[in-house]
Amino acid sequence: MNAMISRELVRRTLQFDGPARIPRQLWYLPWAKMNYPEDLQRIQLTFPDDITFCPHVSAAISQDILDAYADDGIVYRKGNFVDEWGCNFISIQAGVIGEVKEPLVQEWDDIDKVTIPYEYLSIDREAINTFCRGTDKFVLNGGTPGSFPRPFERLQFIRGTVNAYIDLMEQPRPLFDLLEKMHDFYKQLLTVWADTEVDAVWFMDDWGAQQALLISPNLWRQVFKPMYKDYIDIAHQRGKFAFMHSDGYIVDILPDLIEIGLDAINSQLFCMGMDKLAPFKGKITFWGEIDRQWLLPFGTPEQIAAAVHQVKDTLYQNGGVIAQCEFGAGAKPENVYAVYQAWADAL
Repeated sequence: MNAMISRELVRRTLQFDGPARIPRQLWYLPWAKMNYPEDLQRIQLTFPDDITFCPHVSAAISQDILDAYADDGIVYRKGNFVDEWGCNFISIQAGVIGEVKEPLVQEWDDIDKVTIPYEYLSIDREAINTFCRGTDKFVLNGGTPGSFPRPFERLQFIRGTVNAYIDLMEQPRPLFDLLEKMHDFYKQLLTVWADTEVDAVWFMDDWGAQQALLISPNLWRQVFKPMYKDYIDIAHQRGKFAFMHSDGYIVDILPDLIEIGLDAINSQLFCMGMDKLAPFKGKITFWGEIDRQWLLPFGTPEQIAAAVHQVKDTLYQNGGVIAQCEFGAGAKPENVYAVYQAWADAL
């Protein structure tokens, strides 16, 4: 492979500039490595990624935290784990991350229990730049699940899901004080990364239920859309692309994300339906995925190939599609392999 080919493939895809092939990226949970290590390695060797996450290089991050997030770390074991913010995650299955069951801040008087991990701002810029120069892959900012910008999800981790929804409806002053502090941290975090040689920065928030947005689109536009615009502006002002992940049915906010300049969205395409996504062809890059609710665990290789070609036929316009899927709990390795084989044959 010629130097820079992966980076150029992704750039051309994002700019709708006719990439030579569709670039790819596999996401996998530690569950896949625990249960199908040989199959995972075969997929990775046969269809190497064109996109990678930069290792988070910072002497300020404790080794205990880094070890906790490793594939075999405590985060992915049965039991509980308290993250950098003080939120307690409980897992009942090895290989996947747990959930927060008890709010860190049950009452607003408890707000001092929140610890914003400012240590993530102390990155080793030269080490990161050296990594970027040493790979031909398209590089996204690194970190841990505890550091990636995710204001809506972090609000739920801190306040609990029920409290968070009530807060968003009642809109007490402490809610906005908390969101402002989180948002300020996330802006600083993305700024230090965008000032390195990474190709893009990314952020995340799961906004969709199975058939609708989790809050009203108007409330989303009032509270969260301005935050995401800030993140995207930070990237673009420094010549970087902006990527976002959001699970569930998010059709209602895709026009907004396009309006504020998001370059690529990782979402559950088959949860929304190709017909509803077709109008966005050529306006944003769809960074995956193939259905992990039914197709990857239960489908046949033929059904997988048909799904890949449906995505390509509906959403590809001289670019605008990245071959991505998640090898997670329940997925058949042969189906994950079939995803990338079908994408290899798609152009």
